[in-house]
Amino acid sequence: MAEEIRAEMVANVWKVVATAGDTVAEGDTLVILESMKMEIPVVAESEGVIQQLAVHEGDVVQDGDLIAVIA
Repeated sequence: MAEEIRAEMVANVWKVVATAGDTVAEGDTLVILESMKMEIPVVAESEGVIQQLAVHEGDVVQDGDLIAVIA
């Protein structure tokens, strides 16, 4: 079953740490967002393989936007 990782706030994508095809464990950082000069890591909530990474460095995400899909 695929897990969708979605943004929880409006933020800039400061750094993309993972790539599609990477195997991740629960708690691994996928992307680092920046909002109001704070860095917010977006982490995998379960282990699996990243099927899709929907953001790039410099993108702006809105609340609810898709960041990644892990299966």
